[in-house]
Amino acid sequence: MKKTYINGVGCISTQKTFDTVFLEEAIVNHDQNVLAIVPPVYKEYISPAASRRMAKGVKNGIVASALAMKDANVEKVDAIITGTGLGCIEDSEKFLKSILDNNEEFLTPTSFIQSTHNTVGAQIALLQQCKGYNFTYVNGAVSFESALLDAKMQIEEEEAQSVLIGGVDENGDYTTALFKLSGRIKEDDKAPYDVLTSTTSGAVYGEGASFFVLENERKDTTYAEVLDIAIINTLEENEIEAEIKSFLKSNNLEISDVDALVLGFDGNIDFENYYKNIAENAFAATPQLYYKHLSGEYDTASAFALWMAAKIIKTQELPEIIKVNSVEKPTYNTILLYNQLNGKNHSFTLITK
Repeated sequence: MKKTYINGVGCISTQKTFDTVFLEEAIVNHDQNVLAIVPPVYKEYISPAASRRMAKGVKNGIVASALAMKDANVEKVDAIITGTGLGCIEDSEKFLKSILDNNEEFLTPTSFIQSTHNTVGAQIALLQQCKGYNFTYVNGAVSFESALLDAKMQIEEEEAQSVLIGGVDENGDYTTALFKLSGRIKEDDKAPYDVLTSTTSGAVYGEGASFFVLENERKDTTYAEVLDIAIINTLEENEIEAEIKSFLKSNNLEISDVDALVLGFDGNIDFENYYKNIAENAFAATPQLYYKHLSGEYDTASAFALWMAAKIIKTQELPEIIKVNSVEKPTYNTILLYNQLNGKNHSFTLITK
């Protein structure tokens, strides 16, 4: 069976994660409960005429995928697999608003056509003239992991040699307002919004697009090898440790073999114990990292986490801004990522040098 290597990465996020080495320009925002993207110069990648008609998520996806392919030094891939929680939600909102404003008459279909979840994958394929396997997973907080798992299986079964995968989500004004009403996003005017020391429910939300080129051979550009991914819909807080141990055991590893643990702390006090229990007990002697204070919470935020973990293995650096504890190790070869959203959709991802 072929192994799966991350050979290129590209990330557009709520931090300046392009034209930088790692997170040297990252800033923690304590004042806002919804973080906006730091936009690249789109016209360097997309013609202004095409760009005007594209949703924010599509543009970010195109740029992030272009960055990943340039990083991997590839011009063509065999397959494109994307994960998204809400798709191009801004265009969905526009279309629904025009239905109401126009009394369900004389609608232009553009916003509807561009609001489908697979728009990002389709637009990337059109630009690259990629006529291979193209699939989009819409699977809540494991949308990106589903795409990663699919790509790994394609490579293992030798259905594809190189696969472009990514996780994309964007904020829409109306959807954000609904999330605030339902308590998914922290209340306005309750700053500072600190993720690790939060005592309130709801999360700090964000958006972003992170893409990766996965290939079946190690190259000069290789970041890490993807060892394994596991997705579990529901788990109790006290079941996480046993689940992680069996996941590691299936890869002939133990907790002591993990050089860093990346956790999805998002400041929602109702579900932080999923992370705190293992952080304070089983992994107390392991370097622990977090990322949603930088990226915000969204369905495919775990793609940002994979970008971060891959960078750590390649640069062998742990920036202060992402540390949960002060434990350090001489080298960072094996990293475990654990994420969940509101107690559901638990995912474990294991990468190694």
